[in-house]
Amino acid sequence: MEQKLPLPPFNFETATQKVQLAEDAWNSQDPQRIALAYTIDTEWRNRSSFINGRDEVIEFLTRKWQFELDYKLKKELWAFTENRIAVRFEYEYHDHSGQWFRAYGNENWEFDENGLMKKRFASINALAINKNGRRL
Repeated sequence: MEQKLPLPPFNFETATQKVQLAEDAWNSQDPQRIALAYTIDTEWRNRSSFINGRDEVIEFLTRKWQFELDYKLKKELWAFTENRIAVRFEYEYHDHSGQWFRAYGNENWEFDENGLMKKRFASINALAINKNGRRL
């Protein structure tokens, strides 16, 4: 049986730890590693994309980082309940032309009893920034 610690039910400490682990994984830009935090049949909404299952997660993230170069992410715990966590995040990247962007958003996560994320709903907005305006 796969497990991804910490397990629900979450308290402030374990929810904060779960958020930091997610941030660290995404900053690795390793789709295989990241996908292991999700259930086999995970459901995502990422902007206007609907992603189902680990294989689609890996495909999505692989494509993402072909265009979002020098990606750096920061997540912050917003709220939590027994098996749900809400986060606020921002990340920066540049495209192949050298244009930098900062994306802001919120994610709602739902976990199974083994600490694997079964649902991830993300709302994200991005804006162009100057390289000198980077914060991350």
